[in-house]
Amino acid sequence: MSEKRDIIVAWRLVCAFCILMVIPALACKGTHSSRQTAAEPEKTIDAVLTGLADDQVQETITQSRTNAITRAVKDVSPAVVGINVKQIRRVRSRSYFSDPMWDYFFPREYLEEVPSLGSGFIISSDGYILTNQHVIDEATEIMVTTTDGKQYKAEIAGQDAKYDIALLKIDVDNMPYIPLGDSEDIIIGEWVIALGNPFGLFDINSKPTVTVGVVSATGLDFRNVVFEGKSYVDMIQTDAAINAGNSGGPLVNSSGYCIGINTFIFSGDNYSKGSIGLGFAIPVNRVKGILPELKRAGHIDRSFSTGLRVENVPYRTARMLNVVGVIVTGVDKNSPAERAGIQENDIIVEIDGRRIRSTSDAREAVNQFDVREQTVLPVAVYRKGAVHTYDLQVK
Repeated sequence: MSEKRDIIVAWRLVCAFCILMVIPALACKGTHSSRQTAAEPEKTIDAVLTGLADDQVQETITQSRTNAITRAVKDVSPAVVGINVKQIRRVRSRSYFSDPMWDYFFPREYLEEVPSLGSGFIISSDGYILTNQHVIDEATEIMVTTTDGKQYKAEIAGQDAKYDIALLKIDVDNMPYIPLGDSEDIIIGEWVIALGNPFGLFDINSKPTVTVGVVSATGLDFRNVVFEGKSYVDMIQTDAAINAGNSGGPLVNSSGYCIGINTFIFSGDNYSKGSIGLGFAIPVNRVKGILPELKRAGHIDRSFSTGLRVENVPYRTARMLNVVGVIVTGVDKNSPAERAGIQENDIIVEIDGRRIRSTSDAREAVNQFDVREQTVLPVAVYRKGAVHTYDLQVK
């Protein structure tokens, strides 16, 4: 028992010695490590503060903030302009009697000069500017504001209501301009920049507003959507914010080339809500196709004749034949329609892929057809219980 007790006492002494020796060492090590950890941030902050004073480090930080988007914006912004327009519009007012029936039969209409605004961009150093035709439609005065705050009275060098494109000219030289790119070389999802004058903000500091997004889709066809005679086909869709006043401004890629003209948006049920990420731009290749003729003649000649005379199909006839369309009442001799084989009493049910239900539908379909892009106008007719398609060679 005595030996066993001695062994236990000796073991306890060893343990106590170890505790007395190890714990202080660990404490010192922890304190040293803690001091190192606390000192490291202090050294890091000192290093940063010292580096910020160095011009080379400052330049590196500045470069890290720049990218393709900021460089493109810097390059193209000086060529963006704000457009203020005075337009003549027909206004209908209520009668003195405030009687809806009286207003219907005896409307009070008058012409009024109203202000309007939009965007544009310079495309050549001698002062040619592109914008939308609806921006300057029926304008009595057009004032262009550049990014240096100067204002110029602009003249209409050419306009095309169908493509919704207008070419303006200001009397100035050596202007910055935006080069026209290739709208066929667009990548879905690539970054794009919309610049312009939304809500007239350009007037505050003579600088365009910049919004950034991606190309959401290309080749969108609004041929069957009513836009007051406008032909919006092959459109570019972007989620870059486009708002009232952005119309006519450039849609630019990250290389600083214009790929489209911002034109309209969808905003749900209420178009006054502003951008919800559904903006559409006219592809720049469509603009380049008519630009020389706009400069030369001031307009685009699309006149052609089909040689057809049509009327609405009588209601009883439409029900009896179970067909909807317009009936051919006359075909001019040696006309495209006669050469194609269309005959009197044929019922036209489709023109250029558009369903025809009335003479207004037929007129709109022909007006929307562009002989600059196509030379053959397809017309589908109902004859003797079958539908036949004839190609009218219009050019």
